[in-house]
Amino acid sequence: MGISIHAQSFSLLFFLIFSILAHSKACHLVDKEALLDFKHKITYDPSKLLRSWTVSSDCCSSWEGVDCDASGRVINVSRPGLVSDNDFIEDTYMSGTLSPYLGNLSSLQLLDLSNLKDLKGPIPQELGKLSKLTHLFLDTNKLTGSIPITLRYLSQLKKIYLSDNLISGIVPPPVTKSWTSVSELGLSGNALSGPIPPTIGKLALITKLDLHGNKFTGRIPTGIGNLKNLRFLDLSENQITGSIPQSIGGLAALELLYLNQNQLKGRIPSSISGLSSMTFCRLSENKLRGSLPASIGQLSKIQRLILENNKLSGKLPSTIGHLTTLTDIFFSNNYLTGTIPSSFGNLLNLQTLDLSRNRLSGRLPPQLAKLKSLQTLDLSYNPFRLVRLPKWFQELKVFQLMLAKNGIEGELPHWLSSSSISQLDLSSNALTGKLPWWIGNMTSLSFLNLSNNGFHSSIPVQFKNLSLLMDLDLHSNKLTGHLNVIFSKEVQEPLGHFNSIDLSNNMFTGPIDDDIGERPAMASISSLVLSHNALGGSLPKSIGKMRELQVLKLVNTGLSGMIPKELGDAKELSTILLSRNKLTGSIPNIVLNLKELKQFDVSSNKLRGRIPPHKATIPVSAFKDNPGLCGPPLPTCRHF
Repeated sequence: MGISIHAQSFSLLFFLIFSILAHSKACHLVDKEALLDFKHKITYDPSKLLRSWTVSSDCCSSWEGVDCDASGRVINVSRPGLVSDNDFIEDTYMSGTLSPYLGNLSSLQLLDLSNLKDLKGPIPQELGKLSKLTHLFLDTNKLTGSIPITLRYLSQLKKIYLSDNLISGIVPPPVTKSWTSVSELGLSGNALSGPIPPTIGKLALITKLDLHGNKFTGRIPTGIGNLKNLRFLDLSENQITGSIPQSIGGLAALELLYLNQNQLKGRIPSSISGLSSMTFCRLSENKLRGSLPASIGQLSKIQRLILENNKLSGKLPSTIGHLTTLTDIFFSNNYLTGTIPSSFGNLLNLQTLDLSRNRLSGRLPPQLAKLKSLQTLDLSYNPFRLVRLPKWFQELKVFQLMLAKNGIEGELPHWLSSSSISQLDLSSNALTGKLPWWIGNMTSLSFLNLSNNGFHSSIPVQFKNLSLLMDLDLHSNKLTGHLNVIFSKEVQEPLGHFNSIDLSNNMFTGPIDDDIGERPAMASISSLVLSHNALGGSLPKSIGKMRELQVLKLVNTGLSGMIPKELGDAKELSTILLSRNKLTGSIPNIVLNLKELKQFDVSSNKLRGRIPPHKATIPVSAFKDNPGLCGPPLPTCRHF
């Protein structure tokens, strides 16, 4: 009885082994030859992605990234440069070109050679023979030439990505016309030109269309409204003209719309209300005109609405208050007029409200105090004539409060002392009085701009407490006293090191502390502007220790003494303006030959000697009114 059972088990095992062997044919010779030719044209493979592709092994059973069907024909070639394996991500590249022999892989369904970064040359015409191909990924390489018209024969394609290459020329209309099965098309980040083919409107199954970052011209095809399954549309960063077609309202499934950075004109169509699924809309950086349609209030799922940098005019529709899912409004740099609708107080999820650089006026609605999620409020450069900040402002918990040139008068409101504001801009108003001592309580400040006002006092000693402050602009006031309290500000490592300081056009006195370049707050400063103050003294040698300094402006500050050669140690300096002072001596060769130097001016001083030979293009005017200077670009020296 036992022998019989074992015999049956052996027969079953033999049948299984025979079945596996029968259905695991060796790699077809044509396919193997094609893949070996591809490998032959790869000149560098640092991560050895093709190491297992050897002549002596079987491409179906032994080659990494290759899959075959039961007949031994290759159906999948996948060797991308960015591979995720659980918690490990391998990022590599290959150098070489695409072999035309890849067109012989007649059963191929998926070809993924994306993100290899250094594949060059054209896309072979022969890829048009891959009639069973459903997925083609060649994105993020350096492929050149045009899109082969032979790709029209890839009628089974579902996803094709050629993004982020150097492909040029037009998109052949017959190609897109034949891709009726495509659901995702990515051609972004190339140099494609000409019009967007009208045949794009025939891609009935498409869900994602990304053409951004090319040189497309002409209008948006009206047929785009036929793409009922489209969820993602990005035509941004092109040269598209004309108006947004009314047909766009037919895209009921669309969730993300990017048309920014084009040359679109005309009005935003009222049919935009048909985009009932849209969550993200960016139409910025165009030439759109006219008023916002009231129908915009029907975008019931919209979260981010970005319309900045256009020529939009008229009043803000009160219907925007219906868009309770909104988190961000960016309408800056337009010609919008009238008041802010009180209905904006209904936008309880709003985090950013940017209406800056428009022509809005009138009373600010107190209903805005209900916006407890608001983090950024920017109303700058609107003729509101606020005079006083409304008391309800202190109910807001914003991190960024930008109210430049809003007609605010008087002293800084005391409630700011207990706020958690990180970025405060009250520049170009009519604020007066002393800079209050309690400004030192605003310890969350990282950016402070009170420039172009009428403050008249010294900097309070409590200013040192602003240990997170990185950008300070107090220019064009009547501030007095010494600058030491600013330069010796505390830091909260790794934060609180100054990035920029502008104290120009005030009444500060000096001299500048010799050890300014050794103060912790000044360790990573990139721009220092102290012009038009009566500082006196000499230019500190320690400024050369500011290794990240790019801009140094000390015009008309009463400086005397020599230009220290140590200034040349600040290797990143691109702008040095020291005109209208009392500087003496010669110009150090190392300073005038800084590698990044682009702007240099020492006019109206008492400098002498030969101007050092230099590569930077510096005009004659930058050296004038120094009686002792000579040499190009000034007249030739006679006494040196």
